[in-house]
Amino acid sequence: MSEQAPEELPEPGPPAAPQARVLGAVAAGGALGALARYGALALWPTAHGGFPWTVFVVNVSGCALIGVLMVLTVERGRVTHPLVRPFLGVGVLGGFTTFSTYAADVSGLLVRQELVAAVAYMVATVLAALAAVWAGAAATRRLLDGGVRGARGVRGARDGDVREAHDGRDVRDGDVRGVRDEGRAG
Repeated sequence: MSEQAPEELPEPGPPAAPQARVLGAVAAGGALGALARYGALALWPTAHGGFPWTVFVVNVSGCALIGVLMVLTVERGRVTHPLVRPFLGVGVLGGFTTFSTYAADVSGLLVRQELVAAVAYMVATVLAALAAVWAGAAATRRLLDGGVRGARGVRGARDGDVREAHDGRDVRDGDVRGVRDEGRAG
């Protein structure tokens, strides 16, 4: 292994500075999300020594919304503004959900020697959060894949499947402009 002389090493440059608009979107969204979580905890506080249901519901519902957001922005490209994901995903939902409070709640259960509740909370939160992301994404896909209201062949359709409009024409990927213009779609 040979060492390079210091003059041969590239000079480190300044780190890439994030765009001010993105930082502003994340900060504003984070403040709103954290305030929403604070509001939920103020409205439904955990009783001393009780199970942390509010944090559980906040984390699971936030994960469901992340599933919705990822389908709309990444998978389907329905929402394309460059600040939507930083504002809603990193900011609002990142500020709303909380791993640190979850960890502190688990720690509190362990300190009170409530091992079963601590393990149940740890496992249930992770499984419910993953299921919520999946369910939010699946529900969003299903809503987006609804196609033409009242059309035959829509049930269970996925992207790229042929959908048949009332008059038998193929309608692919939601391109129903002509059908709607003729008053045949909802």
